[in-house]
Amino acid sequence: MLIRGRRSRSIFVKFSASFLLVGLIPLLALSFFSVKTFSSYVERYTTSNLQQMVLYMSYNLNSAFNQYNEVSKLMYTGRYEGFIDSYKQDQTTNVNELEQINTIPIDSFLKTVLFSDPYISSAVFIRQSDGKLYSQEKENRSLDTNMFPAAEWLETMKPSPSEVAIFPTHTDEYFFRSSRQVFTIGRSLIDTSGRVTKEPKVVGTLFLDIDTSLFEQFFRELSLGAQDELYLLDGGGKVYFSNQNLPAGIMEDTVQKNSEMLELSEAVPFLNGKVIARIHRGSLFEQLLSARTAVYIAIIICAFVMIVMGAWFSRRLAAPIRELIKQMTVVESGKLDIQLSVNTNDEMGRLAHGFNRMVERLQVYIDEAYVAQIKQKQTELSALKSQIRPHYLYNTLEVIRMNAVDKEAGEVADMILALSNELKYVIDYGEDRVSIRAELEHLQNYFYIISVRFENRYELHLDIAPDIQMDWPILKLSLQPIVENAVQHGLRRQGKGTVGITMEKKDGLLAITIYDNGVGMSREALERITQTLEDTEAPSKNVGLKNVHERVRSIFGQEYGLSVSSREHIGTSVTLLFPIMGVIRE
Repeated sequence: MLIRGRRSRSIFVKFSASFLLVGLIPLLALSFFSVKTFSSYVERYTTSNLQQMVLYMSYNLNSAFNQYNEVSKLMYTGRYEGFIDSYKQDQTTNVNELEQINTIPIDSFLKTVLFSDPYISSAVFIRQSDGKLYSQEKENRSLDTNMFPAAEWLETMKPSPSEVAIFPTHTDEYFFRSSRQVFTIGRSLIDTSGRVTKEPKVVGTLFLDIDTSLFEQFFRELSLGAQDELYLLDGGGKVYFSNQNLPAGIMEDTVQKNSEMLELSEAVPFLNGKVIARIHRGSLFEQLLSARTAVYIAIIICAFVMIVMGAWFSRRLAAPIRELIKQMTVVESGKLDIQLSVNTNDEMGRLAHGFNRMVERLQVYIDEAYVAQIKQKQTELSALKSQIRPHYLYNTLEVIRMNAVDKEAGEVADMILALSNELKYVIDYGEDRVSIRAELEHLQNYFYIISVRFENRYELHLDIAPDIQMDWPILKLSLQPIVENAVQHGLRRQGKGTVGITMEKKDGLLAITIYDNGVGMSREALERITQTLEDTEAPSKNVGLKNVHERVRSIFGQEYGLSVSSREHIGTSVTLLFPIMGVIRE
């Protein structure tokens, strides 16, 4: 009974039962008829739609040519600097003597035309009188006048100087390091200020290079395939542009035709030509044929079952799986406070329940490991602190005792006050980071006791850079152990001396240097201390230095800590490096 109950709740059992209940026979005849009718309709609709797209493209192309024709007429209208009556303008004087068109310099006029449209890549003006070339190019590439086909183009325009000329697609390699595909529009500037003559008085010719990417934005709407062909022709059948990379000016008759191509064409009035699209029939209806075959097979085998059960299976199985994958991604990012909702008792429900249990146990394990690691760190820090505090406290009490016995002076009260301040500072088990100001106050209390004990034989000098903020945080009890070492091991052996402290910014870090002019150390002793500081397991007699070094690294990171340098009979210096962090408000 238990096994039977589990099977009845299984997704696969439910899917199989639904599959057997579905009947395919009533659907077969209607499906075959519908597919055949639909295929015929799609073929007619596709062809009609392509014809409309070619018509729309021819209209856009014609509008584009008209637009650039109007741009070339700016030499007469002067639309960008206000309307100018070209019939009253002496263009011959303007161009030949003043080197200007419509009252502005020729180069400025070319630049204005160049940036009036994003597809105009260059503008060239050739003065008729002496053949001088003026050019502007958007990428500031120089024009090679020897390669520029000025003579050929001017000869082409000579029979009809008052009409615009369009030169088929070519590369603009006459500009330095340029190989763009462009077509060129040429228009002659005719001086109309004098008498009307039989031969128009041409004072110059304007050539505009238009990037063929202009065509691509129109042709892209057809979604042409690799085997499809597209041609833009003039009235004489000359190819202006093609997606087949044909040579410029080739005739349509030389292009090989194919019976497998569906040919659609529309007129382009501006060129007295047309645009022709040849679509490969196999590619055009390939998807339709594949779909028809697939539908037939699906209808014969399991069409209706696939549709109905696909929707049901997607809702029942795909959605929970996607949710599970989504939550697994969240868990991978480190967020463990999530739970999947368990709504069923089938395989997916048990999978969700197992996932929730896994996340809960993983969270418990991480929490236990994290807490154990924190406790270990706290124990290590407490052990480091406990090594220095009793040692320091006993030495301080001995100082007070000896001073009271030897002098019986009123200085004892000041020393006790300084000691009281020190004890409050040392025994405070609060934050391990304190401000520079607080650490220096503690150090001055300590050095006061030292100076009284040793009859003012030792001096403490502070040198703090102006850009150091006294509220920056440093490690608590980091300076006093090093100053104590300087007095005990450096100055006491020579009777008197000075302990100095400098604070400055170095490479974006806070550098604190504690130095003395004591007896110093030999090279062997310095190397031994340096090696002890780097080896965390090595025992050391220099408890103060090692503890400070390890505490700095434990709290701020391994890249920080202290370094020691010393020269025998000159002195010793210890440098501490701290990161510059936000200020501490006391």
